[in-house]
Amino acid sequence: MGKIAIESVDAPKPGGAYSQGIVAGPLVFTAGMGPNDAASGSIVGTTIEAQTEKTLQNLEAILGCRGLGRDAVVKVTVHLQNLDRDFAGFDSAYRAFFREPFPVRTTVGSDLDGILIEIDCIAYADV
Repeated sequence: MGKIAIESVDAPKPGGAYSQGIVAGPLVFTAGMGPNDAASGSIVGTTIEAQTEKTLQNLEAILGCRGLGRDAVVKVTVHLQNLDRDFAGFDSAYRAFFREPFPVRTTVGSDLDGILIEIDCIAYADV
């Protein structure tokens, strides 16, 4: 089984030596995305809700390269700059984006550089 890199012009470009996404068999793995605009790189939103929405849109753009959407996501890892303060707002925006059955999820507090949230995901392409 090989791996194939995928890249979307509608998601922020990598800031280092990593791919936006990798396809391996029926799975698509994304890099951690933040709430950055793809064209300018600037941070979109000042609230956890707005940053969550933009981050999820960036992930969906990467999945779209393989014809997948949010319903294909099976696992999500979330990093919040301020876990105690922002969890409820994040969870509200997340619930509005995904529908049941929700992907499995891990949410942790992390030291992020200038953003409130970073998310990566794993999606399944039913082949």
